[in-house]
Amino acid sequence: MKIDPNSTQDLSAQIATALRQAIIDGTLLVDARLPSESELATQFNVSRPTVREALKRLAAQSLIRTQRGATGGAFVNRLSYDDARGAQVTTSTLLLSMNDVSFDTALQARYALERACTPLAAQNRTADQLADLRAEIHRQSQPGLSDETFCDSDTAFHRTLVESAANPVLSWHLAGAIEAMQPLMNVITFTARSREVIVTHHTAIADALQSHDGAAVLTALDSLEIYTADLGQKVFAARAGLAPDTRSNGK
Repeated sequence: MKIDPNSTQDLSAQIATALRQAIIDGTLLVDARLPSESELATQFNVSRPTVREALKRLAAQSLIRTQRGATGGAFVNRLSYDDARGAQVTTSTLLLSMNDVSFDTALQARYALERACTPLAAQNRTADQLADLRAEIHRQSQPGLSDETFCDSDTAFHRTLVESAANPVLSWHLAGAIEAMQPLMNVITFTARSREVIVTHHTAIADALQSHDGAAVLTALDSLEIYTADLGQKVFAARAGLAPDTRSNGK
């Protein structure tokens, strides 16, 4: 592990990068104890405060943990999908908000990713997950439900659909699509959408999952995408004072 003293990058950042790479390539194994601060300072020819800052960077990324006592020190963490999910959602949310991603771009990305899960979801969904989907549909059908609660339920429905694939790698990759992009679409379309139509689409998805019919799940998801795209078009056209082109009848 080396750093470049001529680099413009901060020394602590270089050390953190070097240690991160050692964790990724297996030089530092899960639960392995890192060298002490003084040993790392000697190895990288830097001060201990610089090393300490580098370790703080790694701890903030959940790559290492620290323990006190005679047997304490810094140890390599076993990063879980649940730990990484929060970072994925936060990063996706920030990217969408800071880079002014268009509604259509977010829509295409989200449904393309979600479709990747549907064949596996139809195959692997559990009775409990199907019951969770039905429960969200029932909640969405309740009169007097606030927009915020409806949007939360909408997100929960699609989160369960993704989790039904029983593939933690896919679930992690789609965390940002569901938890960041779905609320973005809800914020834009909630004033124009029909809850009854969305419930109908969600019911079609749940019915297809119950029958383990992957093709039918895809068809229902495609219909929901078209409906959502039309909602976005109508909202933006109304803001611009234009008459939108209708691509579907919302069914």
